[in-house]
Amino acid sequence: MTDFPQLPVTLDDVQAAAKLLDGVIATTPIEQSRALGRITGSEVYLKCENLQRAGSFKVRGAYVRMAKLSDEEKSKGVVAASAGNHAQGVAVAAARLGIKARIFMPLGVALPKLAATQGHGAEVVLHGHNVDEALAEAQRYADETGAVFVHPFDNVDIVAGQGTIGLELLDQIPTLDTVLMGVGGGGLLAGVAVAIKARARELGREVKIIGVQAENAAAYPPSLAADALVPLSKVSTMADGIAVGRPGQLPFSIIRELVDDVVTVSEDALARALIFLLERAKLVVEPAGAVGVAAIMEGKIKNPGNTAVILSGGNVDPMLMLKVIQRGLAAAGRYLVVRILLDDRPGSLATISRIIAESDANVTGVDHTRVGGSISMGDVAITINMETKGHEHGEKVLQNLRAEGFHPVVLHG
Repeated sequence: MTDFPQLPVTLDDVQAAAKLLDGVIATTPIEQSRALGRITGSEVYLKCENLQRAGSFKVRGAYVRMAKLSDEEKSKGVVAASAGNHAQGVAVAAARLGIKARIFMPLGVALPKLAATQGHGAEVVLHGHNVDEALAEAQRYADETGAVFVHPFDNVDIVAGQGTIGLELLDQIPTLDTVLMGVGGGGLLAGVAVAIKARARELGREVKIIGVQAENAAAYPPSLAADALVPLSKVSTMADGIAVGRPGQLPFSIIRELVDDVVTVSEDALARALIFLLERAKLVVEPAGAVGVAAIMEGKIKNPGNTAVILSGGNVDPMLMLKVIQRGLAAAGRYLVVRILLDDRPGSLATISRIIAESDANVTGVDHTRVGGSISMGDVAITINMETKGHEHGEKVLQNLRAEGFHPVVLHG
């Protein structure tokens, strides 16, 4: 790639990776989103890597990395560490190539992700309380046994494999102006940036590449500002697929040269984006895969032109999805939870129910208790979950309760 000769991954590398992946992975579909297009004032397309084999883009890089191993290396097996998508990608690639795979996953990993990884034929070992501890154990195992350690993002073959998404995007949307995607360690963002920037330049065009991080797990903005890796002391986000506290050295060296911007989004924006994708696009997407949509909905992307958002994965734990849906509905003003202290006498709950019904809200759950540190003798605490129609409607319900002498305390909404 003559335009960026100093980079460790080139367009030629990505094209070679695409040949290795031919017949192995799916060319994932593109779906247009008119609702997101109305926000940006242009066309917006969703690249559905959540429909990829093993449920995410990770199988691309894992397969390329492992397909290039020597026969001797393959005979020793591979080892990896992950809490989800990378584990499943390595397991699928290993099964396809006939390589024994051992995956270290942290204790407490979501059962669906554990079962899926085992279902693809990998040996799973639970170790440590987080991915960092599992990674350390995987590296120790590799050093001890000679098994090949398959890093989730800090490897040239991994980056090249992920970059094949960029080649597909330009084939599917020749008029592309901007591409958005989540970034954790940086393998996906780096690979797609290499592929699209180089290919677009060959065509005499420019395409903007924008990474998106959860604001509570955003190591790239400070690292790019300092032009050096700046690890985070704490990472806390529902987007576990991009909950990486330290950028990969190799991806960072590419991203600082090619990527136009990295923006951040809030947890509430992430929750709203997941609900939007469920309701409007009929797509199940994990939080890490929805960050690009969240950035558009939160107004972080200005004048992007024809835009593609990479939905990087769809492996979401149902229990997490339940919590995210509740949070998203609350953030959108469609789910309101209030707690009311009142005298424990007959008729009080019936009065509250009447007020809520007359306010055109729908009660979905009620908790009634007489015991608690803040509850006096003769009092009762009632917690009510209800569906509302937006922030204004929720406020109207609260006003009607207060007008009848009640004092609702909002817990969610």
